[in-house]
Amino acid sequence: MRIDTALGWAISQLEGGESPSVDAKVLLAHILNQSQTYLFTWPDKTLSPQQQQQFEHAVKERQAGKPVAYIIGQRDFWTLSLGTSPHTLIPRPDTEVLVERALAWLQQPSQSHLNHELEICDLGTGTGAIALSLAAELPKCRVIGVDFLDEAVHLATSNAKRNSITNATFIQSDWFSALDGYKFDAIVSNPPYIETTSPYLLEGDVRFEPSSALTSGVDGLDDIRHIIHSAPSFLKASGMLAFEHGFDQAEQVQQLLRQAGFIDVVSYKDYGGNDRVTLGQISG
Repeated sequence: MRIDTALGWAISQLEGGESPSVDAKVLLAHILNQSQTYLFTWPDKTLSPQQQQQFEHAVKERQAGKPVAYIIGQRDFWTLSLGTSPHTLIPRPDTEVLVERALAWLQQPSQSHLNHELEICDLGTGTGAIALSLAAELPKCRVIGVDFLDEAVHLATSNAKRNSITNATFIQSDWFSALDGYKFDAIVSNPPYIETTSPYLLEGDVRFEPSSALTSGVDGLDDIRHIIHSAPSFLKASGMLAFEHGFDQAEQVQQLLRQAGFIDVVSYKDYGGNDRVTLGQISG
């Protein structure tokens, strides 16, 4: 089967899905170990029998709804290539807004009280996407990523090695449970924030993602409440706490932060124009 024929067949098989053309190209490029540009440069190249079998199997998995990131075992995020696993959430572009806002806060001139060896914590690190992005941009900082699941800790550690990042470490911890004695300049988190009864859980890729990384009580805010309540004990003076949250949760998260004594609380929009990230600074 030629490359152009294979792509045409896959697109027809995936018709009605979220992005049949994109999915087909990503899957085929991965199986051929080539860039997507290669697919259009050499449309007459022929797949080997093994490659064709692998491609047909991958397309069937995508037909069944399995996320592309789980099929190929990787996802690009920020400037990184990350291994993925069904044990963790798939890194999404909107989460890059959390990285952007954290970097903007950490690098602003008014934070002159912060030295160059910043200490940062990423709660619920999953693939390590946020922690590793910050570590890559701030090579003098020290980043600790924590996750409740050992599988996530191993995956994030592997992703650090994959991207040659040496200033990020990962440990198993139920939020702050293993962090006694630590103090951070910034704590960031993309915690579970979906309501347990949300119909969104029955749609698209999230059907295959771990519910423990998605849901957090009847209003989706149980974990955010816990983190906000606990974070002041783990922040240095004037330290920052930043969250990704649901598109309609910004006002509630702002209120929770202010009630806990945080100041300069502000929310930022994602690439779709929805309030997605909220941060605050501990007073003192």
